[in-house]
Parts: sequence; C-alpha cells; structure tokens
Amino acid sequence: NKMAAPISKRKHDHNIGDINQPRRQYKDIMSDEMCLNTDSDSDSNYSGLEEEPDSDSDSSTGLFDQVQQSGIDTNRFEDRKRFSFKSRSNELNNFTKVTHAQADEYAYDSSDEEDIRNTVGNIPLEWYADYLHLGYSLDGHKILKPASKDELDQFLNKMDNPNYWRTVHDRMTGDDRVLSAEDLQLMDNIVKQKYPDNNYNPYEPSVDFFTHETMIHPVTNRPEDKRSFIPSNWERLKVGQLVHAIKMGWIQSTPDTDSTKTPTDEDEQNLNLYMLWDDDKIPEFSKRHHVPAAAPKLKLPGHGDSYNPPPEYLDPQELLAKQKKDPEGRFIPRRFVTLRNVPAYKKFINERFERCLDLYLCPRKKQIRPDFEAEDLIPQLPKPKELQPFPSQESIVYVGHKGIVRTISVDPTGQWLVSGCDDRTIRLWEIVTGRCVKILPVTETIHSIAWCPNRDIHLMAAAVGDVLYLINPCLGDRLVLSNTDTFLHSAEHTSVPDNSDTISAVRWSQCSEPLYSHGYRLLITHTKDVRQICWHHKGDYFASVVSDTGCQAVAIHQLSKHQSQHPFSTSKGLVQKVLFHPSRPYLFVATQRYIRVYNLTKQQLAKKLLGNCKWISSIAIHPGGDNLILGSFDCRLSWFDMDLSSTPYQTLRHHKKAIRQVAFHRRYPLFASCADDGTAIVCHGMVYSDLLLNPLIVPVKILRGHDNNDGLGIIDCVFHPSQPWLSTSQPWLFTSGPDGTVR
Repeated sequence: NKMAAPISKRKHDHNIGDINQPRRQYKDIMSDEMCLNTDSDSDSNYSGLEEEPDSDSDSSTGLFDQVQQSGIDTNRFEDRKRFSFKSRSNELNNFTKVTHAQADEYAYDSSDEEDIRNTVGNIPLEWYADYLHLGYSLDGHKILKPASKDELDQFLNKMDNPNYWRTVHDRMTGDDRVLSAEDLQLMDNIVKQKYPDNNYNPYEPSVDFFTHETMIHPVTNRPEDKRSFIPSNWERLKVGQLVHAIKMGWIQSTPDTDSTKTPTDEDEQNLNLYMLWDDDKIPEFSKRHHVPAAAPKLKLPGHGDSYNPPPEYLDPQELLAKQKKDPEGRFIPRRFVTLRNVPAYKKFINERFERCLDLYLCPRKKQIRPDFEAEDLIPQLPKPKELQPFPSQESIVYVGHKGIVRTISVDPTGQWLVSGCDDRTIRLWEIVTGRCVKILPVTETIHSIAWCPNRDIHLMAAAVGDVLYLINPCLGDRLVLSNTDTFLHSAEHTSVPDNSDTISAVRWSQCSEPLYSHGYRLLITHTKDVRQICWHHKGDYFASVVSDTGCQAVAIHQLSKHQSQHPFSTSKGLVQKVLFHPSRPYLFVATQRYIRVYNLTKQQLAKKLLGNCKWISSIAIHPGGDNLILGSFDCRLSWFDMDLSSTPYQTLRHHKKAIRQVAFHRRYPLFASCADDGTAIVCHGMVYSDLLLNPLIVPVKILRGHDNNDGLGIIDCVFHPSQPWLSTSQPWLFTSGPDGTVR
C-alpha cells in the first residue's frame, strides 16, 4: 500500500544531549538519509551538506556561545535539534539500502508529461507536517523532507541569490526550482491573454480539407471490415419475424387499386412484359421515311381486374364504399369460376371510342431527352486557393458600444476607424491596436458616417437626425489638422449667400463653443432625417439623402463654398441610395426598383438600370467605373455591366435574408455583401481590360461572428483602403452588427 497514509506519529522523547556535540555525527546521519532517496533530483538541497573537517566542531561551539551572548532566542535551535539521533539511526536502519549502481537508461519513461516523483496522490500535504518524510517514490521508498530554512536564512538567500525572484517551491518534493526563460515567457503570455506558445501563428491560411471536388484518393483508405462481407444475423432474424407475421396474418398488404398510378419504364422492365401480337421488327425502309410517334400506353390490368381476384379484393363493405364514392368509376370486382362465365363489358365500346379520339385529336410530339450528367451543369470555376488574397478569419474585435452599430467608415490613410451606434455615441478606433481613442456624444441616432477622401484635410461627416455634422477628429498629423481648420475658416469667408428656392431646405451654420471643443466644426440642417452621406472622390462635393419622397430628397453640398443645391425639380420616387462615379461626372440615384445614372455636366439622364428586385437596399461601384453591384431586401445581389446591358449580367442568391450593404475593394478584385442572416460573403470579381471577356465572379469565403438580435445580422461592411498591413497578407474587411461590436 504505497498510497496509504503515514504511520502513526512517533514520540521523540529521548535525551538529546549536549547541543555543542560535533556536527559530524549529524551530517553522517543526513548523508545516510540522502542515499535512501534515489528518486530525488541531483540538484537537491542535500547537495550542500558535504562532509567538513573535524575542526568545525570546535568552531561550532564558539558560534553557539556567540549567539547566546548576542541575545538571539536559542529556542529555535532547540526545536530543530529536538529529536534523538539514536532513534533516527534506528529508523534509518529499517530502510532498504540502495546502492549507487549505474542507472539503467530504460528504467523510466522520459516523456513530455510532468515527471511525478511523489506518488501520494491528490491528498492534503498537511497530513505529513509532523513526519520526517513527505511522501513515497515510485519504488515505495520514503522521500525525506529537505532541511528547512529559518527566516534569517531565507532573508540572506533573498539578498544574495540573483535567481530568487524566479524561484518557486515545489510542495510535492519540497525542493526549490528555478524557472527557465521559457517558463517565464509562458507565464507572461498566459497573464496577458496571449497564445502560450510564441511560435504559434493564429493567422495561417486556412486549408480546405473537404471540398466539392471529386478527389482521386479517398479521405480514409481503411480496408473494409469482415462483417461487411458476411450476412448479418440480426437482419436474418428480422426477416424471419416479418415472414412469420405475414403468415400469421398480422401484417396485411394493401390492394393495388389506385387507377391514377402509371407504371414507369423501370417497372415494365422488371415485369418483363411484351405485346403478344406486336411486331417489333420494323422494316428499314419505313424507318427512313416515317418515324411514328408512339401512343401513350394504357395501364396494365392488375389483380383487381381479374375474373378470379383474391379474397381481399372482394370485401363487401369496401366495394359499397367505392361504389358510393365513384359510381361511374372503375367496375366492381366480381368472382367467376371460369373465364367462359365472364359476361361482356358494358362500357367497352364507349371506352374504345374515347381512346381513339384521344389518339387522333390530341397532338403529340416526340421529344429527345438530352443525355448529360448533373456535374456538366456546374460551371468550371477556379479554386478559392488560387484567388488569394481575401479575408478568411476574424482578427480584431472592437468592443465598446452598447447598441446597434449602424455605420462604420475608414479614413483614407487606413489608420483610424469611426463607428456610429444607437447608444448616441461616435467612437474613433485605432485600427492596429483596436483601442478606442475618442468618444463623441450626440443627441440622436447616427444613421451614416463617411470620411472625406481628400488626404490634405482630416474631416468626416456624420448624419445625426436631421443635422449633418462636419467633424475634425483631432487625431493624426497636427499639420493636417491645422490645415483642416484653416480650410473650413477660409471657405466660410469666401461663401456667397444664395436666397434662391433651391437651397431653402438646407441651412449651413457654425457649431457652438461646447461642440467646437469636441471637434464639431460645421452643421448643415435639413428638413427631415438624413439617411445617407457619400463623398465625391475629390473631396469637395458630398451628397446627402433624406427620408422624403419629394424633389428635395437628394442634396449636393460644396464644402469650399458652403453651398447646397437640390439637383432634381421633380420627384423620382423614394430614393434609397446615391453614389458618385469614381472618375466621371456621373451621379447614381437608386430608388426602390431602378437605378438612374445622371450626367452632372450635361444635366440629363444618361442611363436607367432595371434592378430586377423588389426593393434596393445598397449599391457600390467598381473602381474602374464600368461595373456596378446592388443588394436588395429580397436576398439578391446583382452585378451590372453598364457597357453591356441595362439588366443584370449575373444575379447571386447566396444570402438567406435581406442584404444590408455591399462594398468593393479599391485595389483588389474583391467585393463583399452582408445580410441579416449574420454572414458576410466575400467574392472574387475580376474585371478584364479585354472587352471580349466577361467578368469572373466566384464566391470565395463566408465570414461569421456577429450575434443576431431582433432579426438583424450584419448592418454595414467596408474594406480597408490601403495595402494589407501588419503580419498578414490578407485584405481587411470591417463589419458592424447589432451585438455592439465591430469586427
């Protein structure tokens, strides 16, 4: 019983003797005890108890006298010496003498797991507090306690030992272990909530082990079991039970009296039926000139049509019920002893006449069924691995909002991210670290936020209720921030007031002093709530959309002159989104079902695109300017080639719920869409310079992570504008959802 508790406590009441006796006797006993502990470490605390010359005994006596004269309490020494060397030596003689033979290299298994030397199990070590040992080794020998240090020794060790700060006490063996640099790095990573292993890379490219492609080799090439070639005994017993139940009448088959069921070609081949008076050998001359259309075949008679049917077909109650339900239907089965007793069928002439009319009057055309496989219908698309880079996994989560994050935007430099939430706050984030650097309070819900694409100024526009704020975030280069305020101040003095009716619904004004200290510079007041903001690629013009069906739903603002105008004099319907062309003077206006393209220079309609959906939710234009995508609330994503047609070139139905936002990447052939099903789908959309080649559209990745709330999934998505940065080579996609996070 190696795991048993220690033996009963011995009482050491023997006479200790003079405390000034030589130390050699004590060290000899301790060295004998050390020889018994074969499983302890080579660098144990006993290694310091080496044998000293006899001259130390005299010095020990003088040292004890000095301690007594100094006034130090000697009871501590008395407690440590309060045991009998004689009783201790007798106890040591009972142990098995272990010789220092050469260690066998196969004596123990050196694995990666922790080397367990003390085998007492998971018990409180306080049970061994009054004993000389603290457990048992793997061989059953006692593991003696090392010499304990008093407070003075511990203090000296703390002052002199440079590795004291990295030394820990092992309670199972009683030894002090020095932590290595790898152990300290592991502990530091765990405290900082990082990956314990520094060599682990969480951003490795994903490998698709199971794909839709048919592979040459199986996933597992394990040979078939022997039981797959031997008939199953359980199936034999089950079949025997079913046969016995059929014989006993417990299981009855239902008669096949369904006249609407037509036999298939497979059933006829299994029955092996043939026409008795039909000549299958048609002359070759007739085949050349005339290919007759085969007449539809009648249903072959079954058991219910026999003159001597089985007894289960002659149940009188079922026959009466069928006759009442369908008086002019099929005939009632009757039983005749011989065939000569069967009378003539009364409706034979009528049925044959109707059959001839059907064959003569009904037009028939022979159709050749195409012979192809289902795999031939799937287009040959490249593998997603060949279309990298694209976003593949979640990297950073921006946590801080307490509501639905409705809009996000990235500044042109790619350093800052802004988000607007229903908790009436605008938060500015540092993209690299995920740290919230600034919070701007507002009075109403934020519907849209957009950064100015001009790199010379640092400005963003935010739609809060019916007010459009122009905000200087006061982050980044101080020279750019000062240029921003200078530009806005100079534009204020150069603006020309206009009292025409076209701008009566929009009013520019300066922000008050409390708002100015937070970064608010200008505010543009509208008649109704502003739903969307979009900037021109040069950064001087920007457009806003309000929730109005009139002609004042769209307004175009000029930042350098502090002026606004409504480009439409008549209502074009309920405007959903507007967008500027990236290189040409075109304005895209999306209503519920149409997208109108206006030439701002000529002030006329250039093109009208049919959305092929019930309700358009978002639009995005390719950086080249010739292709457009739109998302709708009926789960459709349409790709338009404006040089090709006014109808969609391709329609994707990958989402299961309403699509909220679509976005193009500025540098890579990628576009993304997010929907209320909680997914963001990244697609590869390559547009070739050769006009004879159609765009290549391939879905490559489905991203998840946001929690659905009240039927909402992912609200907004936007790509990082610049090169992939940091340690990954993948473009970055930012998404916001109702769970209060930006990912």
